[in-house]
Amino acid sequence: MAAANANTVPLTAYASPELRDVVDLLAEKKKRSRSELLLIAITDLIQREAEQERMTREAMAEVDAGHVIDHQSVQAWADSLSSDNPLPVPR
Repeated sequence: MAAANANTVPLTAYASPELRDVVDLLAEKKKRSRSELLLIAITDLIQREAEQERMTREAMAEVDAGHVIDHQSVQAWADSLSSDNPLPVPR
């Protein structure tokens, strides 16, 4: 991870002493500084949130285009899975 330099700015967050201790233990285990570990965690969170928003927009576009399967078809398929003759996956 990047060390403090001209291209970085400090961020401040308040946490419980317990959370700080957990972060410090994990940082020690990973042989990283607390700041590096927190930067990794924040970056991962932001990337996951962006991906979730992208997938939601994509799914809503599919719904808007009419690419949906009605609930009754899905329920009938799911109910059939424990039978001797399961239905094909609804399309």
